[in-house]
Amino acid sequence: MGDIFKQLANHLDTLPAGFPSTKSGVELRILKRLFSEDEAAIALGTSMLPEQISTIAGRLDMDEETLGPILEDMSKKGLLYRSSKGGANSYMAAQFVVGIWEYNLNRLDKELIREVNEYLPQFMHKSWIKHDTKQLRVIPISKEITAENTVMPYEAAEEIIKGQSKIVVSDCICRKEHDLMDKGCDYPMETCLAFGAGAYYYEENGLGRSIDTAEALEILAKGQKAGLVLQPGNSKKPTNICMCCGCCCQVLVNLKTLDQPVKAVHTNYYAQVDEDKCIGCGVCAERCHMDAIVMDEKKDNARVDLLRCIGCGVCVPECPTEAMTVQLKDKSNQYEPPENVLETYMNMAKERGNI
Repeated sequence: MGDIFKQLANHLDTLPAGFPSTKSGVELRILKRLFSEDEAAIALGTSMLPEQISTIAGRLDMDEETLGPILEDMSKKGLLYRSSKGGANSYMAAQFVVGIWEYNLNRLDKELIREVNEYLPQFMHKSWIKHDTKQLRVIPISKEITAENTVMPYEAAEEIIKGQSKIVVSDCICRKEHDLMDKGCDYPMETCLAFGAGAYYYEENGLGRSIDTAEALEILAKGQKAGLVLQPGNSKKPTNICMCCGCCCQVLVNLKTLDQPVKAVHTNYYAQVDEDKCIGCGVCAERCHMDAIVMDEKKDNARVDLLRCIGCGVCVPECPTEAMTVQLKDKSNQYEPPENVLETYMNMAKERGNI
């Protein structure tokens, strides 16, 4: 059968987000920490479509009664994704990011964290940054956007939240793993929002707690005040909103290493300084997660590097003179996200040559 973990790594690499190999083989060490050999073999029989036990059992040539409990256990461990319809569970492959790593929020230990932190920068540069369609996009909170700009519902975090019937909030895995490694920050921990079927999965797996719309909006406001970057899933109907910091979030940390981060994100906005109002206090520069704002000593005011600005708007709320605003890009430079998650993943798969 060969190296089952190498086979699993190759299988994960066929999924839309990819799972690129490394010279050190750290990706295989990660899989060995998370999966048993038997679990790895079963994961090979799953696809990115939700399937009933009978379909997967037929593919693996296994008895349904034997396979069913194993699939359920693997889904509870965060190794597979589980959904329910009409009282019957279906199972599908989980991508490593966003997926298996986040689903193991409650199974973190220092060795796993070290190896994932060794791997994720390589994943980001070999897969995430390399391909056009990302799993996340960046939006500002709508009240940070100048009044003359029209805000589409999928661009407004408040509207995304208000449109949900099921919401679960969980700890940010990036800040949690940094905290476990004694490298934590002061940003709020319980900030990650999951919606719909994903919310049920998180709740059933003990990864978060169910909240109503009012509390979700309170958490959003708390994230805004703290200066967190809003990253919803990259579709008009996202299944999640992450609230991220530039010190812990693997996406932002790796974007920050680029000379031109704006080219590696989906964003329709940019920050702008009104030089007549700016007093050069530097608050905006301190809040910026991309080092996109610098202080011009000659003019004694702030200046925005538009090649580094990702349009998150965290520089706006604490500006004492309202000199900072968020502007909508020209129509020719605007990004229209896919309609839903399925379309997002189809686009990603096409770009990787898997369709």
